Amino acid sequence: MFGFGQLIDILKKDPKKIVFTEGEDPRILEAASRLLASNFLHPILVGKPDAINAKAEESGFNIRGAEIIDPNNFDRMDEMVELFCELRKSKGVTPEQARGILSSANYFGTMLVKMGIADSLLGGATYSTADTVRPALQLIKTKPGNSIVSSCFILVRPSATGENEVLAMGDCAINIHPTEDELVEIAGETAECARIFGIEPQVAFLSYSTLGSGKGEDVDKMRNAAHKAMAKYPALPIEGELQFDAAVAPRVARTKCPESVVAGHANTFIFPDINAGNIGYKIAQRLGNFEAYGPILLGLNAPINDLSRGCNAAEVYSMAIITAALA
Repeated sequence: MFGFGQLIDILKKDPKKIVFTEGEDPRILEAASRLLASNFLHPILVGKPDAINAKAEESGFNIRGAEIIDPNNFDRMDEMVELFCELRKSKGVTPEQARGILSSANYFGTMLVKMGIADSLLGGATYSTADTVRPALQLIKTKPGNSIVSSCFILVRPSATGENEVLAMGDCAINIHPTEDELVEIAGETAECARIFGIEPQVAFLSYSTLGSGKGEDVDKMRNAAHKAMAKYPALPIEGELQFDAAVAPRVARTKCPESVVAGHANTFIFPDINAGNIGYKIAQRLGNFEAYGPILLGLNAPINDLSRGCNAAEVYSMAIITAALA
């Protein structure tokens, strides 16, 4: 089962570079100092070197060895501008406009990933999720076969056996009212992410109905999405629609859906909309004593992840490892 040691082992075999777009933030600096004390993940800090170094000294963090890149003094800016204009040519972006946009750390950092200077990006400690996702969609773009960016949370808590109990939940942060086909894509991406964290995914499409016990448009949506997902991912154990108790409690599953191999044993949960997903993972986090890691953005050509504005340095460090391990 999942432990950060597994992800660190992945990175030790193939060390990566990660961009932090908010190089002066003390939380970022503390996480970067921890990473610099290791040899598996190299931080790139975006910002003015003098300001970053002064803030690090003021905060008491050793960032010696960190790569600091200033958008206003970047020796490959002409190359970056040219590539940016090519990527945004459908919008008629001029070089002058591109330089203005690239003065923003979120766009500049995303272009560092696009150019291969970094493998991944982590930002959003001081700006919105939309300001992380927008440059990623415009520049990194979705993977072939994907139509949307989605997200999942990985939830971890110690179990009575001494191993960690690990669950995956999606989409809890990005898509407000996903369609049936978008739910299919969310399920496939969430299951793929779950495997990286040691989960053998058993996927439940959640609803207020269990296999026809209730009626309504939302029930139909989840049932249809589950059936489409079964057809698209025949090797993936999937059931739906299921109520949460039928999904996780074997006794309830034996009563409500005794023929299902997933019911009672689900560990990867697909929610009907962002309301259910966001509320669901936070209930697990606050009342179920799970550690929640995410949102982990899914469906992009490179790992770009978003921080909560209320995050602390430990969460930045953890999310950096998670993000880079996905590269």
